[in-house]
Amino acid sequence: MTGNTGNTGNTGNTGNTGNAGNAGLAAGGWFFPDRIDRPFVWEAGGTAQLTTPTPFPDNRWGPDWLAWTILHDFATTNWRAISWSASDAMIPSTPVAQKRELDGLVKAAEDERADALGEILAQNQEFLSCFVALLGISTSSHPNTRQLLHAAELIGTFVVMHFKRMVNRPRPSQLCPALMPPVVVPGHAAYPSGHATQAHLAALCLEEMLSGVPYFTPALPNALGALARRIARNREIAGLHYPTDSAAGRELAIGALGLLKTAMPVDADGKSRFTLVVEAARREWTT
Repeated sequence: MTGNTGNTGNTGNTGNTGNAGNAGLAAGGWFFPDRIDRPFVWEAGGTAQLTTPTPFPDNRWGPDWLAWTILHDFATTNWRAISWSASDAMIPSTPVAQKRELDGLVKAAEDERADALGEILAQNQEFLSCFVALLGISTSSHPNTRQLLHAAELIGTFVVMHFKRMVNRPRPSQLCPALMPPVVVPGHAAYPSGHATQAHLAALCLEEMLSGVPYFTPALPNALGALARRIARNREIAGLHYPTDSAAGRELAIGALGLLKTAMPVDADGKSRFTLVVEAARREWTT
């Protein structure tokens, strides 16, 4: 039935399975069908091999799942006490100042949104792949570095939601519906910006890990910080966040990194799980 040969074009779609890996998503992988009348386990003569039980191998743990253990340690710190130390991270206290910030978003929508739309859409659901591309790494080549990125994403989400609920700041498009963001407005408050918190924490964790590494060229720390700022700024251009949301997210990330570095020890040398992962990731760049 030659008409079905058109389906061969679908094989190109198998390349998309790699995209999940780029973002570090656990959903990435393949699908293997089996035969009902002749299952492979029967043909291969597979029988259960009863051996001495062994732990699940460390090298089979996905870095995105291991990152949860760093979050667990972070949760035991005094993270609720993180405060904003920079004046530009404070919500404007007067209606005039608030309107000025909103007017800036209107101008950004008019002048910048068309050019930034591609990045806005690409970074809406995930942006760790941007850091992965900047570093030129993969999960197989730098699993511990990837674990740091996933930890930053998880911890950023964890801590920012607490402060979002406390402050409960309305989204810009609530006050100016004409901003009409090009993506679905998230179902949580604006301040601090989650994207800014996660992106800046990712950049800070990478800078912490790469400090002193010979490969750590002078251009790389600037590029990491610039990427975090760009991700945060794109959310402002989209009409989803105010500049003060982004600034508060950066301050929150700085506070979170400080707590991560002083989290409870988990080994005999008094090192935290975060410190151990940082050291393991650093070795990936020196060996």
